[in-house]
Amino acid sequence: MSDNKENLILHEDEKHLVLEHDYDGIHELNHPLPSWWFGTWILSFVFAVPYFMYYVMMDGPTLMDEYKKDMAVITQIKEAEAANGANFNLEEYNSWIAANDGVAKGAVVYEENCLSCHAEGGRGDIGPNLTDDHWINIKDHVGADTIYPVVFKGVEENGMPAWGEVLSKEEIMSVVSYVLTLHGTNPPEAKEPQGELIK
Repeated sequence: MSDNKENLILHEDEKHLVLEHDYDGIHELNHPLPSWWFGTWILSFVFAVPYFMYYVMMDGPTLMDEYKKDMAVITQIKEAEAANGANFNLEEYNSWIAANDGVAKGAVVYEENCLSCHAEGGRGDIGPNLTDDHWINIKDHVGADTIYPVVFKGVEENGMPAWGEVLSKEEIMSVVSYVLTLHGTNPPEAKEPQGELIK
């Protein structure tokens, strides 16, 4: 084997790395692992042992514990946002609609979210006609202050979903402003009146 080593075309500083065997004339050099790789391997053990002890042998939180903790935070945030969105302020509504072209934005929100039930122009389909004087979910008067909570909270027994879980407060205000513009428009093929007559 030593003769074979001498016959190999190698740098002088590599000859001592040739292993004492060959396979079909193929020689193998004994290159050590890079120090950074070996160091990383050692560090993985240094990390793994206390990790295993804490999370498996001791009382470290499980993935389910961490999930529940994160979900509790998310629920808190959602509840805070919902509480903020549920509080309707007519002055804030009028100011926002005037400053942000609310009706035009509301038309877009309506088309994306309300069209499938209330049809084009609010004439009604699965959901009721929004253009006449009859209302299913409003019992007092027709206005932004009465329509907003219906859109935000929904009315489950009448099939109206709670859009406060899906849309922002601004989107709901804008779609309310758009719905108010539909009232009294009398579109063709409008659905028959449903609910109570409210003038």
